[in-house]
Amino acid sequence: MKKFKLSLATQIFIGLVLGIIVGGIFYGSATAQSVLQPFGDLFIRLIKMIVVPIVLSSIIVAIAGVGDLKSVGKLGAKSLTYFIGMTLVAIAVGLIAANVFQPGAGLNMDKLEQSDISGYVHTSEEQEGKSITDTLLHIVPTNPIQAMVEGDMLAIIFFAVVFGLGIAAIGEKGKPVLRFFEGMANAMFYVTNLFMKYAPIGVFALIGVTISKYGFSSLIPLGKLALTVYGTMIFFVIVVLGLLAKFVGFSIFKLLKLIKEELILAFSTASSETVLPKIMDKMEKAGSPKHIATFVIPTGYSFNLDGSVLYQAIASLFIAQMYGIDLSIGHQITLMLVLMVTSKGMAGVPGVSFVVLLATFSTIGLPAEGLAFIAGIDRILDMGRTAVNVVGNSLAALVVAKWEGKFNPPVEVETLREAEASAL
Repeated sequence: MKKFKLSLATQIFIGLVLGIIVGGIFYGSATAQSVLQPFGDLFIRLIKMIVVPIVLSSIIVAIAGVGDLKSVGKLGAKSLTYFIGMTLVAIAVGLIAANVFQPGAGLNMDKLEQSDISGYVHTSEEQEGKSITDTLLHIVPTNPIQAMVEGDMLAIIFFAVVFGLGIAAIGEKGKPVLRFFEGMANAMFYVTNLFMKYAPIGVFALIGVTISKYGFSSLIPLGKLALTVYGTMIFFVIVVLGLLAKFVGFSIFKLLKLIKEELILAFSTASSETVLPKIMDKMEKAGSPKHIATFVIPTGYSFNLDGSVLYQAIASLFIAQMYGIDLSIGHQITLMLVLMVTSKGMAGVPGVSFVVLLATFSTIGLPAEGLAFIAGIDRILDMGRTAVNVVGNSLAALVVAKWEGKFNPPVEVETLREAEASAL
């Protein structure tokens, strides 16, 4: 008799549903939040513990395998071109949706609850003091160990690429070092699979805390904004990314099915880091060569945040509509360009979406205090934009692989069975 076993995706989904129920039952209970929070924090800490070793070792192994500075430079240029293009498309889709659905029009601000955003304001002021040159220089770490301690992903990627090229350049002498990092990567992926067994409990705790803290009642006054954001995100994934996936020769629904565990996890935790190792592994199995998947996906987490910029575009127009400020086409084009630059320049900053919006508002004359009205539901919206970021980065690895002429999807088991059946 076959033993009944729930898949990890099913377990995570059950954890999500139970967390929503428990969070709703204990809405407003500080005790419930304090009990659940450590279980959720433990899961996030377990994943964060392995992200840096996995990214470092995987990129070093991948780049050392390519071993050609020209090829790596070409890959980087194509990835960056794709990221900038998709960022502009995502912002444009967000602006069009906000103009069509007008989520902030006719809203009574007196009935809206305001949240404290002083922490974001302070971070935004710090970031605004940095020029684009400072941001680019920051990618090159003066101390790679410090970059790893701080989890500075762009600096880690830069060091890993340079180190990988160095290993390739010294040939046989670099083989022992390469084997060490291959062993580290394999060990870390094993540890990832081990930690993922705890994911359903982590998801249960994190979503339980979110719902018990904010509840569903916080969505009612800003329901039109939430519906506009989620509706536009669904359209972006199914239609925009769907067309792109079709061009690659890989159905968007097939991709969503392939990464369903990671999507539920990213949505529940509102953290892209929790799924980074598994996404790299799955995109490699989906047909993206290892050196492309391990380079494009971690870099995309800093440069290719489709869900975040789409939300930022809608939120900007929402605030303008709420205050009755009419933004011309010229202003909206300016907003589009400013969002593109600020979203790249502030990658890795805590609360990045709010910080980007604050920096953007100051350049186009929107009142920053308007963000206090949507801060209360930001976590609910953050869950959706994180999931879209994950889909966008997964697809990016396949698109760049196709662009490089190295996309090699595996032959489906069903196709093999059909071929065997017809041969009999």
